[in-house]
Amino acid sequence: MKTLILNGSPRKNGDTAALVSQLAAQLKGEVRVIDCCSDNISPCSDCRACRTLPCCPVNDGMQEIYTALSECENVVIASPVHYAELSAGLLKAAGRFQVYSSALIFRHEALPTAAKRGAIILAQGGSGGAERAFETAKLIFMSIGIKDVLPPVISPNTDRLAAADDPQAAEAVGRLAAALSE
Repeated sequence: MKTLILNGSPRKNGDTAALVSQLAAQLKGEVRVIDCCSDNISPCSDCRACRTLPCCPVNDGMQEIYTALSECENVVIASPVHYAELSAGLLKAAGRFQVYSSALIFRHEALPTAAKRGAIILAQGGSGGAERAFETAKLIFMSIGIKDVLPPVISPNTDRLAAADDPQAAEAVGRLAAALSE
């Protein structure tokens, strides 16, 4: 079983990273964690080349994500919640999934992804809630052909309790790891 974790946290040792580390340690099979906040991933420029080409012409860190999506059965979106939404870094990478929408809409091709199941990990503090971020993550999964989305892991009070110290989040990570390892 291969799992791709898209880490949308700009903080290398923050709450999202703690939850990602917990999950990666418990997963069976190959696990690949990609930092979506890297400077090596450009946002979509809406050049529309993917309407006719089977790939994005921008050669950057997204190539690693495209390759992983073609190989991994599981995809995990992990993000802090900023203003009730996924992080800017994660949304920047997700915008480049336009190549998959173009495959369906303009080129009339099957999606070149192996992913079958999706999972969502959110680290949220403050009072904005995580519902909108969860819904956005589900839309991202839909754009890459994932319909089976497992229950989310949410550490909801990271402004008061670090995700690494959140026992309910740790239990949810354990359940998620078991489900993704099946």
